[in-house]
Order: sequence, then structure tokens, then C-alpha cells
Amino acid sequence: MDSNAGISARRVSGMGWLWMFCFFHLVSSLEEILLDTTGEMSEIGWTAHPSGGWDEVSVLDDKKRLIRTFEVCNVAEPGQNNWLRTHFIERRGAHRVHVRLHFSVRDCASMRIVASSCKETFTVYYHQSEADTASQELPEWREGPWTKVDTIAADESFSQVDSTGKVVKMNVKVRSFGPLTKRGFYLAFQDSGACMSLVAVQVFFYKCPAVVKGFASFPETFAGGERTSLVESPGTCVPNAEETSMTGSLGVRLHCNGEGEWMVAIGRCTCKAGYQPVDGEQACQGIPSAPRDLSYEIVGSNVLLTWRLPKDLGGRKDVFFNVICKVCPAGSSGRCVRCGDSVQFEPRQVGLTESRVQVSNLLARVQYTFEIQAVNLVTEFSSEAPHYATINVSTSQSVPSAVPMMHQVSRTTTSITLSWPQPDQPNGIILDYQLRYFDKAEDEDNSFTLTSETNMATISNLSPGKIYAFQVRARTAVGYGPYSGKMYFQTLMRGERSEMVQDRLPLIVGSALGGLAFLVIAAIAILAIIFKSKRRETPYTDRLQQYISARGIGAKYYIDPSTYEDPNEAILEFAKEIDVSLIKIEEVIGSGEFGEVCFGRLKHPGKREYTVAIKTLKSGYTDEQRREFLSEASIMGQFEHPNVIHLEGVVTKSRPVMIVTEFMENGSLDSFLRQKEGQFSVLQLVGMLRGIAAGMRYLSDMNYVHRDLAARNILVNSNLVCKVSDFGLSRFLEDDASNPTYTGALGCKIPIRWTAPEAVQYRKFTSSSDVWSYGIVMWEVMSYGERPYWDMSNQDVINAIDQDYRLPPPPDCPTVLHLLMLDCWQKERGQRPKFDQIVSALDKLIRKPSALKATGTGSSRPSQPLLSNSPPDFPSLSNAHEWLDAIKMGCYKENFDQAGLITFDVISHMTLEDIQRIGITLVGHQKKILNSIQLMRVYLNQRETVEV
Repeated sequence: MDSNAGISARRVSGMGWLWMFCFFHLVSSLEEILLDTTGEMSEIGWTAHPSGGWDEVSVLDDKKRLIRTFEVCNVAEPGQNNWLRTHFIERRGAHRVHVRLHFSVRDCASMRIVASSCKETFTVYYHQSEADTASQELPEWREGPWTKVDTIAADESFSQVDSTGKVVKMNVKVRSFGPLTKRGFYLAFQDSGACMSLVAVQVFFYKCPAVVKGFASFPETFAGGERTSLVESPGTCVPNAEETSMTGSLGVRLHCNGEGEWMVAIGRCTCKAGYQPVDGEQACQGIPSAPRDLSYEIVGSNVLLTWRLPKDLGGRKDVFFNVICKVCPAGSSGRCVRCGDSVQFEPRQVGLTESRVQVSNLLARVQYTFEIQAVNLVTEFSSEAPHYATINVSTSQSVPSAVPMMHQVSRTTTSITLSWPQPDQPNGIILDYQLRYFDKAEDEDNSFTLTSETNMATISNLSPGKIYAFQVRARTAVGYGPYSGKMYFQTLMRGERSEMVQDRLPLIVGSALGGLAFLVIAAIAILAIIFKSKRRETPYTDRLQQYISARGIGAKYYIDPSTYEDPNEAILEFAKEIDVSLIKIEEVIGSGEFGEVCFGRLKHPGKREYTVAIKTLKSGYTDEQRREFLSEASIMGQFEHPNVIHLEGVVTKSRPVMIVTEFMENGSLDSFLRQKEGQFSVLQLVGMLRGIAAGMRYLSDMNYVHRDLAARNILVNSNLVCKVSDFGLSRFLEDDASNPTYTGALGCKIPIRWTAPEAVQYRKFTSSSDVWSYGIVMWEVMSYGERPYWDMSNQDVINAIDQDYRLPPPPDCPTVLHLLMLDCWQKERGQRPKFDQIVSALDKLIRKPSALKATGTGSSRPSQPLLSNSPPDFPSLSNAHEWLDAIKMGCYKENFDQAGLITFDVISHMTLEDIQRIGITLVGHQKKILNSIQLMRVYLNQRETVEV
């Protein structure tokens, strides 16, 4: 035992007053490989001495694969002293290493000529060195410079080889040595007259893995240099936990033994006051702080309450809200009573997941008090009362309506001056305005506010070249109105000249508000005249939305083509007409809804020729089909972004009618990933996802809702750039095996596997429903084009999602990406991230790829695999047959029986290769079984922990 181990042992023996226990196999030890020749096919090149001794040869293993081995068989000549030395092996911090040897030895008695010197053993040595300095002469080929590990004897020797040349008797021996103190070492194998083959050599060392136990985290720790060593590892209390008073100054510790197993825990941490151990001994969690920025808007006898998330969520992701309503009668000296049952709350009063609630059936001219409580799953275990925000509301008068817009007056590198008109419905005298702003690249929770008594404000202390989001609201004697929508303005870059925008927008303040109102009305009137000749009033008229550019000035509009009475007007406005003589169709590469999809070339006069994709409208079309066909071009022509498919133009003045777009060499993302399975790094896949998210952020900012975001509608070019495509054609999806859809209540086809639940049930398509679809696209990308929900029926998918089941992480998917998927699949659409937040999250991962290394579920949120029903209840199952029936895979019972796979302990160690080896060939079934095996491992580990 080394000196450190001795100190550790003395400390343990003298601390009986501390809480102390021993546990073995708390977490499986980690093996780190230093050398492994298993399956090596190229020349290994170790040094042999003398030249007629050990020889490196190629042989076939039991799977008929060519491998490299070392052989020696000089039994007929006495006095053999044959040495074989490895390359220099760096110990990489290991104190003690282990050597696993695979070898075969021939029985001396079985050879025709048996010399008295024939041996059935060989000897293993090691030599430490600070550098790779070995040569043909040094270290000398004798025991002096080398330290003996052991003489290795075969348990079984063989008499002959079979007809295929395969050795029938293989030996495996493991030896260890240490302590190691220098940078690295060599291994040597000495033969004294054996006929043997050294088939494989593995050199490794043990580490105790990082672990959380007793509310303390312990880092990965190397095993000691002696077999009996106990290496002490100090622990750190998890967030919101502290060491117990009896631990004293000694701290919390675990000990790593020579086999890489944690032992002997001393001291422990406990949760701080106000925090609870909700998830075993892994984390301490508290209740959330109060909701922030509680405000209201009165509409008749209804009140709309809105608020922001608490600043402190108590260390948890989940947060819910309860609403308490009280009536405070006049002259009651502050005594308030609970509201009666007639008051209604939409969507509900308790367990809200969105930060808003509408209260109806209130009495007019009455003073109400509303408390918004923030709770989570820890609240019921905590002795502390929930934190809440309070607001008083009088139904005798309404608050101001929202401010309709904001304008940039001037800007510098560190400031922006903004102005705005008063609300359309002030509902009283405006006392002041509150402006809220935050850096667009950061979390909205990090916002700032300032108050202005006029309709203009200068925001200072900003950073150069940054884009900021701004919102403003008005206050009367009744209270604050709602915030305006977010508008984005950017400060000047360093070196840019400060600018005023009076030449673009007159500054009108205070008493001149009437003039500003006149200008706004005039602008609206002009727009109305422009569009009146082109557009008819339809339910889609509200699709005309203003897009504030990154520079804060100028506007761009997305206009739904269906609002045009004549579709040709939309085509003329948004798509460029191309002369058919400039187009050369070379090859038909597919078929679309309305005709063929072709590969071709486009050559404009005076410009170089380039490749394009061409969609053609089949002959015999109706006017309705032509209108629907060209509507996609009318939509696509309004977009310009590197991650959105680019429209080159249309051909409408000759036959066939064509839509011409840029050509994407690798086709659709789903089929491309299936062809290239396993060929990309995780970082490359994240790069693809980032591109898709950037395209969707652009479309969302344009107030365009895609409705059919899926990997099949993402195109990939030769540089692996992903671009969003397929605009306006989702309503024509067909019911087929590769793309199952579900007919909604209004008769429209909906791609169930990609569609958010509110869109399936209520036809509520928003950017938030596109975010849900993006989460499915993430899953498709990380699973290399696997079909979401495998072979489940559409109704099973709907039922499973309604029961809060979500797709599990694909194999080797980083935990952080699956957590982002789960965020996209929040049931309440208001809790899902925005596309700009998704892009920001992916950018952080690309800048710090180390976060992508952790794999597994890693989440306390539901992540069960979506089987036809709920996941199997392992405690109620006793064998493989019952388990297979529970996951609807009973057709493979015979496969498992023939392979001897009967108990959970054996099945839990199966890999994807094992599943394939027993004859399960369908990819969906393979992954379904593998996902259930992962849950089985969790169950067995939990059961083992309980037993310990």
C-alpha cells in the first residue's frame, strides 16, 4: 500500500464519529485503453531480438478476418532467449496498468521431435522511461533493465490446428503492475523455447467515473498504483446543498480502489433550507420566486393578466402558475374575500403553463385583487409558502391599448433615440410610458426598463453594432396597458457616422401628435389604394404583416397570394418571368404534385450558364391547378435568405409552365441522411440543424408559417448547406406509407408525425407549431433519416402525444440536443422556444462542441420511447417473452430463444450488432428494441442501487 493509501486508511479508522459506510460497485469502473492490437490488420512493427526469434505474421481469426499476430516456435534448438518489445506506451496519468493477453501454446508432447528444452510458458516484463529512447541494443535484452511482471503458463495447450488453420485452444490472461512514475513504459515478452502465438495484447488502466452521491459530486479519479490502494477524492456539494455540520473541516470524500470502484464514503451534504431532494440524492431543488412584470388589460368585463417567468426557477425546468382572485368591496377597510364560482378562468385557474390567463364574468365598477402564484413539483414538499405577484384591477375603467409602432429618430454607437404615437385607445390621460429593451442575442429575461413622460426616449449605454429589441407601453391612472410588439433597432458600428433619420421620418412629439397621426393615416390610405386594385378582402387579409429589418428602418411585407383576385398579378409582382429560350432541360429527376421535376441549365445573356431545378406543370391542367402551381412561386419569390430555397423565376408565357429554382445537388435531407448513415460528425449534423433553424427564423420574422416543416422538405446542396423548401403545397399531401397524414375536422390533410397537437386538434398553425415540427426534424437528422414514431399508426401517435410521451434520443445523440427537442415539444405552445433562441443555442454548441459529448437521456422530463402504448412495466415482467409482448415485438420470441436470451440481465447487455446478429433486420424494429433495452438498463441499475 502506498503512502497516500496509508494516510487514507488511518483517517478512516480514526473517524468513527463521522457518518460512514462502504459500498462496492456503486458505479461500474471505467477502462481506458493504452494499447490494443485486437483486430489489427496492418503491420504492428514491434522490435524482435534476435532476428530468428519472434515473427509477425497475418492469420485469419474465427470470423475469417485477417489479423496480425506474433509467433515463435524454435523448440528443436536448446537455449532459446527470444525477446519481443512493444512501442513506447504513454501511461497518460495511470498509476497502475493491466495487460490482457490472448495467446495459444502448443503441447510439447504432441510434437514429433520434442527437445528437452521445449516450454509451454513465456515471461512478461516492463521498463519505465521518460521518453521513447529504445534502440536495438537498449534496454539490454536481459532481466536487469527490465522488471518482471509474471511468468505466464497456458491453462490449455493444443495438439494440432483444424483443417481451416484455426487454433482450437485460446488462453486469456490478465496481469497488472505498478506503481508507474515515469512518462511511459515498454512491454517485453521473453520466449525460452515455446511453440506459441501471441494473438492480441491489450493494455489498459482503471478509473473511477464521475459520480453524484449523497448530494455531492465527485470527479473522475484514477485508480492507485497498488492493488490495495485507496485514492481519496474530495467531493463538492451539488447546487443548493451544503455539508452537514458533523462533517467539520474534513469535507466530503470518496475513495477509488485499485479496480476503479468507489468505496468508503466519508461525510455528506444535505439540501439547504428551502430546498428539497426531489430526485433521489442527485439534486436539491427549491420553489420558484415570484412571477415578474405582472400586468393586465381590461376588455369590457374581462381582464387579461400577463406576466413573465420567475427569475429563479428553483433549479428546475418545470414551473406552473395558480391564480387567486379576491373582491375588495368599497368601505371594507382592506378586507377582501375570494371571488365566487361565477368567475371563469381561461384556460384554467390552477396549473397554468403559459404566462397568461383571461378572467371573465367579472362585475363592473368593482375593485379586484389578483395573486399569481409560481409553483413547481418541489412546492408540495416545501414548508415555504409559494411566492406570488399581486395586482389590483378596477373594472370601472380600462387601461390604455397597445402602442401601435415605434420609430428610430437617431442613433450612435452607444445610444438609440426612439419615438412613438400614443395608443389608439388611451382610455384616459397618459401619465408616462415604460420602455423595455434587451440585446436580441441574449435571453429576454435580461431586459432593462426606463420611464419617459413624453413619447420619445433616448436609450444610452448600449454596445456598438448590436441589435436590440424594444417594447413600449402606456400608463394612465388605471394602470399600464399591454406592451407593444417587439421592434428591432441596431446601434452604429465603431467608426460609423452618427445619423438622424429626419429625412426619412419627421419627428413629431407632444402637441404635434395630430400631425403624426395624419401621416400614419395618409400612409395607410396610400397602401390601401395600391393594394385595392390587386387584392380582394378575404380571411387571409391579415397576412399583410410589417417586418422591421435589422437596421430598424424600412419595411418588407409578406402577402398571401390567395388574397389576389387575379393570381397573375401576384406572379408579376413577386416572380421574374424567364424566356424559355434561356432554359435547357437535361434530365427528369423526379415527379411532383403537378408534373415532372427536372435538372437543367439557365443562361442569361452576358452571364455564365449555371444549373437549376425546374418544376413543370403537366398538360391538360385546369385554371385552378395552374393557380395552385404558381402560388408556390408567388410565396418563394418574396424570400431571400441563404437557408431558404431561391426562386430564379417562372415561365408562364409558353408551354409547359415552369418554376425555376436553384439546384440542390444532394436532394432532400431525409433520403440524403439515409444514404450517408454514420458518415458525419455530430458537429456537422449540428451545422445542418443550425442552417435549417436560421431559415425558419427568417420565415418566422416575415410572419410566414410553413405548416409542413420536415426533413423531406429540406434540400441539401454540395456544401451540405440545408435550405427550407416546399412552400404552399402542404395541403396536397397524400396518404401513403412514407408520408402518413391525417384528415382533420375541416377535411385538410395534416402530416401527423410532424405536427403540433394544437394544430392537429384545432388547426392552430403558428410559428410555435413550426417549432414543434423543427424538433421532429432535429430527431430525423440525429437518427439519419429514421421515420418518426417508427411503425405506429397515426391514431397511436396522437394518443401517445396526448399522454405526454415524447420521442427518445436517437442512438449516440448528445443529451443537450435531445433536451432542445423536448423544449420544442412542450405541450403549451407558449413554452416552446422561438427560432432565434434555437439558433442562439446551436451557435453556442458550435462554439463549444465539448457540450456535445454527453449522450443518453440526461433529463428528468418525460422521454419514454413512444411504443404503441406506455413503456413496459419492468417490475411486473419476468422473462423475455413477456417483455417482447409488452413492446409489441412478440414476433421475435423465437429469435431470442434460439440465441439463449432469456433473462433481463443478459438482454440488457445487448448492442445494436447483437440485435442484428439474431436475425432482426428491420431498422425500425431494431431501434425500437434497442430503446427499450436502454430503459431496461435504467431499471436494473435502479434496482441494484436499492439493493445496495
